[in-house]
Amino acid sequence: MKFEVQDMTCAHCVSRITQTVKDLDASATVEIDLESKQVKISSQLSPDDVQQAIAEAGFSPRLKD
Repeated sequence: MKFEVQDMTCAHCVSRITQTVKDLDASATVEIDLESKQVKISSQLSPDDVQQAIAEAGFSPRLKD
């Protein structure tokens, strides 16, 4: 699943999003490109669950096709 997170601005944001996902699914893989604001996640979790968790961490994720 891929998300665009426009309000992700620094390495701390990257760390926070990564930890948020890992807290839900320790085996998830999280790839983040800060420059393009893209977050790619491989997980057994549903996209809705991941999107909600990232939002609760203080960001505005938008699911991409």
